[in-house]
Amino acid sequence: MEATTAHTAIQLLAPVTPQQEEILSPAALEFLHYLHQHFNARRKALLAHRQQQQQAFNRGELPDFLPETEHIRQSDWQVLPIPADLQDRRVEITGPVDRKMIINALNSGAKVFMADFEDANSPTWENCLEGQINLRDAIRRTIDFRSPEGKLYELNEKTAVLKVRPRGWHLPEKHLLIQGEPASASLFDFGLFIFHNAHELLAQGSAPYFYLPKLENHREARLWNDVFTAAENYLRIPRGCIKATVLIETITAAFEMDEIIYELREHMAGLNAGRWDYIFSFIKKFNQQPDFILPDRADVTMTVPFMKAYAELLVATCHKRGAHAIGGMSAFIPGKDPAINARAFANVQADKEREAQQGYDGTWVAHPGLVPIAQAVFDRFLGEQPHQKQRLHQQVAVSAEQLLNTKATPGQITLQGIKTNIRVGILYTAYWLKGQGAVAIDNLMEDAATAEISRAQLWQWLHHRVTTAEGILFEEAIYRSLRAQILEQLSNDYPTTFTDKLTAAAELLDHLVLSQTFEDFLTIKAYQMIT
Repeated sequence: MEATTAHTAIQLLAPVTPQQEEILSPAALEFLHYLHQHFNARRKALLAHRQQQQQAFNRGELPDFLPETEHIRQSDWQVLPIPADLQDRRVEITGPVDRKMIINALNSGAKVFMADFEDANSPTWENCLEGQINLRDAIRRTIDFRSPEGKLYELNEKTAVLKVRPRGWHLPEKHLLIQGEPASASLFDFGLFIFHNAHELLAQGSAPYFYLPKLENHREARLWNDVFTAAENYLRIPRGCIKATVLIETITAAFEMDEIIYELREHMAGLNAGRWDYIFSFIKKFNQQPDFILPDRADVTMTVPFMKAYAELLVATCHKRGAHAIGGMSAFIPGKDPAINARAFANVQADKEREAQQGYDGTWVAHPGLVPIAQAVFDRFLGEQPHQKQRLHQQVAVSAEQLLNTKATPGQITLQGIKTNIRVGILYTAYWLKGQGAVAIDNLMEDAATAEISRAQLWQWLHHRVTTAEGILFEEAIYRSLRAQILEQLSNDYPTTFTDKLTAAAELLDHLVLSQTFEDFLTIKAYQMIT
């Protein structure tokens, strides 16, 4: 079904409800058209550059610090002042944009809630538009939710500060055509949110705050900065009021942290150590290079040499420039088993203590039950101070070799690791196809990033013909046999109404794992399968 719009250059290729029409108003669509006209060509050029760089990596080249931007790294400059309500970010909670999640996260006691249109969201048309409605209502404090059991969820008087993560530059919004081509999902998510909420947030003493995912270099950060400035001018809001935190979750971005902060210095709030996508990025970028084969995902912790180097460089870079450094996700989800919970809580506490000792100003959790644990750690380190940016870490000197030193990663590739990756790859993707982007699997909150690691490791291990710790050569026949067993078990464990999604997910995993070439993103392929 195609909806008509007032703007002849815009086509909506999906039905809209009366509430959704309020979000897709003629004025909002005009703003999306403006952003498309001014920035989509640059976005596509930057994506083409990613492909050129990938070809270089496939030939064996490696990233390095850029000689042409050494003056930025060596000179003294600072980001513009950070707003008062973003000074204390000691615990941030993340989650998708469904109505109940938004209320629970804002009420969780965390300092910040990142409402996620990206890795924790399955980007169905309904999810993306309902998410915009939910955030609009949350900002105006008109949001509520009544469960099927009759329980009413409403906002507390004191809530977390809101940040929004739009989808990455690489993703399209296929339901909206502008001048005959799919809109940028980034500009769609950002544009609708800021158009409807910027003035209201400013009136409340806050402002539009964002997380920016999957940037690969400073030119992609410059594009976001130009989008922010254009939006501020268009909407007649103060220059520099938009603030963004950039996730450093690609290996190429790790070499350009200074430059990314510099490009966004007028709109910069900080950097975040996006650990799961960062691991995925290594496998993807160096998929042809056997020196970068990683062990089981559980063994690739933040204490292994290449992850430790990245974590320390991020803190030192942020604090030198007056920006916040935010630690990575704790994905544990409390369950019913007290023993499992006790072990997991101890691991979460140790992880947060490591981050606080390294100098991070805050951290991420995925569940309200983890907020008190993370907060207690950072309360102990920060005391009454909102952050620890005064710790400049001038002794930190991280080389290109340290950032790329995956060979020093301890651990093994095991049969259980292969099985876990197959199971997570199938089960998460099946939920994603069903419209759910954040899925609790074995007491872990899995999202698109962890599913990407799962399928990427399977591809890497299969195509480089690794031998497991048990002495098994991992080849196609082994993969197919294990995949069949796991699909059968999942089909037995889940309702028959879910079988079609499990089968479709398994077939997609086959394509991603057995393809001769490495697919850039699972979500691009899967997006073709949802409405």
